[in-house]
Amino acid sequence: MALMWKALLPVLGICLAHYLYSARDAFTPAMLQGKRVIVTGSSMGIGEQMAYRLAEMGAHVVVTSRSQEALQKVTSRCLELGAASAHYLVGSMEDKAFTESFVARASELLGGLDMLVLNHITSCPMSLFRGDMNMVRRVMEVNFLSYVTLTAAAEPLLSRSNGSIVVVSSLAGKVPTPLVAPYSASKFALDGFFSSLRREYSMTKVNVSVTLCVLGLIDTNTAMRAVEGIMSMPSAPKEECALEILRAGALRQEEMYYGASTWMSPLLMNPGRKLLEVLLSDYFNANLFVSKKTDP
Repeated sequence: MALMWKALLPVLGICLAHYLYSARDAFTPAMLQGKRVIVTGSSMGIGEQMAYRLAEMGAHVVVTSRSQEALQKVTSRCLELGAASAHYLVGSMEDKAFTESFVARASELLGGLDMLVLNHITSCPMSLFRGDMNMVRRVMEVNFLSYVTLTAAAEPLLSRSNGSIVVVSSLAGKVPTPLVAPYSASKFALDGFFSSLRREYSMTKVNVSVTLCVLGLIDTNTAMRAVEGIMSMPSAPKEECALEILRAGALRQEEMYYGASTWMSPLLMNPGRKLLEVLLSDYFNANLFVSKKTDP
C-alpha cells in the first residue's frame, strides 16, 4: 500500500496543478458581457449567485423557479448590479408543459440564446431507499428528464450562436453515495447523457460546448439543512462556486470539479475514460456522423 501511494501521489499532484493553473488565467468577465443566458433553479443558492455574477459581467439573464416573489427580487438585484437585461419566468420543472415551452419563451425575451445553465433540482431527503418508486420517478423527471427536454429545445438556438450548455451535477453523480440513491442515479444519468451528447457534437461538428460541473458540498441553506446531523463534510462557498461554474462554461471546459477538498479534482479526473472515448470513436461508421444542419 505504501508503495502504491508513493507512485500515485506525484500523478495526483500533477493532475491537481494542471486543473488549478491550466485555464484559470484565460477567463475574463468580458467573455460573458452581452451574452444571453438562461439559469434554471435561480431563486436561491448557487443559481441565484450565478445570476448575480452574470449581471455584474453585463449579461442578459432569464431566471426561473417556482417562486415569483423570490424571482422578482433576483431580477431587481440583477438590474442593480448591471445586467444588460433581466427577466424571470415562474414555473415548475415537474410541469411538462412549462418545461417544453420554457426555452422558447425565454429566448424570445433574450432575442436568442448563448448559454443554457441547467441548475434546478427537486427535493430528495437523505434516507435509506425503501422502495418509494414515486420519489424515484419524480427525481428522475426533474433532475434528469427535464434537463434533456430543455437541451433539446435549446440546441437549434445554441447551434446558431456557437453556444454552451452548462450542467450542474454533483459528487454523488460520480461516486456512489449512500442515503441519496434516487438523487445519485439522476446525477449519474446526467453524466451519461451529456458526456455522450458532447461526443456526438464533436463527431458531427456541432460547435456547442457541454460542461459538466461536479460539485461537492456547497454552503447553500438547502444543502446544509439536508446534511445536518447526518454527515460531517467541509462545505465550499456558493458565491465562489457560482463564479467557477460560469468560468468553466465560458472557457468551454468539458468538466469542472469544485468543492472544499483540494483532492476532489485530481481524484475524479479519469484519463482512462477519456482515452477510451477517443478509441471507441474509431469503431463507429463515420458516414453516420454527418454535420447537423440548423434552420436559419
